[in-house]
Amino acid sequence: MRPDSVVIIPTYNERENIENIIRSVLNLKQPFNILIIDDGSPDGTADIVKRLMTDEFKDRLFLIERAGKLGLGTAYITGFKWAIKEQYDYIFEMDADFSHNPNDLPRLYEACAVDGYDVAIGSRYISGVNVVNWPMGRVLMSYYASKYVRLMTGLNIRDTTAGFKCYRRRVLETIELDKIRFKGYAFQIEMKFTAVKCGFKIKEVPVIFINRELGVSKMNSGIFGEAVFGVIRLRLDSWFRKFPQYKEA
Repeated sequence: MRPDSVVIIPTYNERENIENIIRSVLNLKQPFNILIIDDGSPDGTADIVKRLMTDEFKDRLFLIERAGKLGLGTAYITGFKWAIKEQYDYIFEMDADFSHNPNDLPRLYEACAVDGYDVAIGSRYISGVNVVNWPMGRVLMSYYASKYVRLMTGLNIRDTTAGFKCYRRRVLETIELDKIRFKGYAFQIEMKFTAVKCGFKIKEVPVIFINRELGVSKMNSGIFGEAVFGVIRLRLDSWFRKFPQYKEA
């Protein structure tokens, strides 16, 4: 029987990590499928995925290839629409570089499937600061960025920029995905903000975030700047927007 969950992993030049992360997720005791969204990686990331799809993981591993770097947010929106069409009940966001531990996937699943939450966030800051191998400057930047977002948006979420999440399908069906505007880390803030405005319940699950050992980080000042200034737009626009509300069938 097909798993009820799919893990969406965007990639760009992740050949050092992609096979190991796929094996780690698909070898968990709890079954998950994987959808890779590759933005034209010149290092051959997609070729590795295609080999695994053919050789070992047929019907559990899927790939969408896009022509060039189109942004993290648009990659996830593409994946969300695919997962909704395929009728997965639980849809995950996860990085390819092992900064998100695959062993935490069942804990996020449990928060939604058992505890009844609509969104589960793998949170670095719900129980202190759980970040490993980041320079102190980046830890402070991330931590205080989350505090800034909470202040500006009113979100009662400790880790507002977290990118390790589980959604019930109904959340993504209710949110107007084509109205999500941000492409970088502000995308993560916007999705949480919109989910709350649509009336969904969110739980933060404590995780330990470990900085990548292989490959190159995609963080840059432009992405960070989008997050800083984007939250102001989110708050202002929310005063004039009517958010759809989920209703039980």
